[in-house]
Order: sequence, then C-alpha cells, then structure tokens
Amino acid sequence: MKTGNDTLRIEGSPSTDRLDRYLVERMPEISRSTFQRLIGDHHLLVNGLPTKPNHRPRAGDAITIHWPAPESSEVLPEEMPLEILFEDEDLLVINKPADLVVHPSAGHKTGTIVNAVLHHCRGELSGIGGVIRPGIVHRLDLGTSGCLAVAKNDPAHLQLSEHFAERRVEKIYQTVVCGNLTPPAGDIRAAIARHPTRRQQMAVVPASKGRSARTTYRLLERLEGATFVEAVLHTGRTHQIRVHFQHLGFPVLGDDTYGQRQTKRLHEVTGYLAPRQLLHARTLAFPHPRTGQRMEFNAPLPEDFRSGVAALRIPSDSTR
Repeated sequence: MKTGNDTLRIEGSPSTDRLDRYLVERMPEISRSTFQRLIGDHHLLVNGLPTKPNHRPRAGDAITIHWPAPESSEVLPEEMPLEILFEDEDLLVINKPADLVVHPSAGHKTGTIVNAVLHHCRGELSGIGGVIRPGIVHRLDLGTSGCLAVAKNDPAHLQLSEHFAERRVEKIYQTVVCGNLTPPAGDIRAAIARHPTRRQQMAVVPASKGRSARTTYRLLERLEGATFVEAVLHTGRTHQIRVHFQHLGFPVLGDDTYGQRQTKRLHEVTGYLAPRQLLHARTLAFPHPRTGQRMEFNAPLPEDFRSGVAALRIPSDSTR
C-alpha cells in the first residue's frame, strides 16, 4: 500500500459528482472503500479542508492525500504447512484442507488459513485496506477443501474482488450427494437468503426475498445410495452448493447442517460414514490481477474424498 503524501489537482470538469468515485477513476488500483476510510479519518483534504465522500469535485480543487503506514494485524502469524498451487508477488493459491477455517473467529482465533498465510508471506504483504493482512477474496467453509486464492497487496485484492463480482472467475466443485440424483445434469436457479428461523443456515427463498443464485451440475458417477457430481458455481452465495442440492432433495453427503438425516440413512444402508461434507473446490480460474492472463488452478481430490467414492462405488459386474 502507498505511504507518504500525494497531491492531485482536478483539471476540467469531472465525469462524476462524488469525490470517492472521482478518486477511483484517477487511481483505479485503490478501492473506493479505502478512499472513504481516508476521508473519514481526515487523511484526505480538499483545498486544505476535511470533506465527505459525496463531496462534488470541481475543476481547480486541490486534493491532498496522506497515506498512513499500514497497521499491523491483530492476527498472529503461525507456522503451519500449506499446499501451495501457485505463488508470485501478487497472488497465492493454496489447496485448503477440509479441517481448517479461513478466517479467525470467536471459536477459531488461531490455526486458521489467515494465520498460516501471515507466516508464509511475512515481509511480502502490503496493506490490504490499511492493515497488513492477506486479502481473502472468497471463502471455503470448514469441511470444504480445495482451491483458495489470496491477494498479497491492495491492487491485487481490488482486481480479484472485481473479477469475482463481475463473474469472471470459473469455479468448479466436485461433491458426493445423497441419493440417486436426477436428472443427470441440471441448471439450478433459486434465490438464497438467511433462513427465517435458523439463523446459522441459508435457505432457498422466493426471488423477491433473496439474492439470485445459479449452480449447474453434471453427473460423474452413480454410487451406492449416492451420486458423484461436478458442480459449477455461477454466483457465490453463502453455502450455495449445499443449499441448492438440499433444495433438490439430494444434500451433500456428510453435511451435518443440511443433510444430517440423509447421511445417517446412507450410513445405515451402506456402512460408510462420511468424515466431513464431501465437497471440494477442484478448479479455480481467473485473469491474473496484474497481467490479465487467464490462469487455471486445480486441486487434486484429497484422500478422504477419494476413499469415500471408492467405498460407495458399485462393482462393474453388479446387476443392481
């Protein structure tokens, strides 16, 4: 992140009527929220005076920006093994283990992906939003494994966030769902919102009451009492794949939140007990935040997932 001071002078009539938007046009590598924070902290002055984000910029205005040094994150670095799929000065892509959470929280203050990345990238991270921390642009739930992208600096974080918001990111998952999924391919378009009574869960709701969500899928293999599936996320709602397949009546195997009853029934019938929700972010592809070159990353299925598929595989000579 920048440090020190910059002075800008507005020449001609600005194309926008808000200062924060004008600044993003002038300095697209800096996020609008960063400019709003600088204005709120009086680190950005117009003609020597404090201002507001909705100030109307005018020709001749002199804008002074003080870039404060990034603050240290309250999250402590921890030495933990990371399976790195790719790394350069802007970007880190890892294969996240299923048993790790991404962000520290009340129940997981240590031992998270953020703790591990802070240690791995020590001395390389610039300020993300004014704080020395990794820029996590998407999330994978506890219990989900696979590709996770991390930005190392503010410009990369901003660009990757825009790629995700503009749906320029390809996200392909593999999962095992309970039951004999039909039809063998489909396009699920169902809005998602917070569950009206169970606040830790999401649910499919009428379009007017939730955010649009789309998942397409195709069958990979029929298993004993289950189906091995590839799913493509076209949007990125919380718990989207898990909620969409539950909505179809085929919840993700091992999902204690959305498929506990069906998982228990399959265990009783087959003897196989899933160690976690069998959901894996297999492929992640997007334009590189600096070069724009398309990059694709693939995380191999972890052993527990492969063992689950093998345990439920129907013998090729089966007459069932």
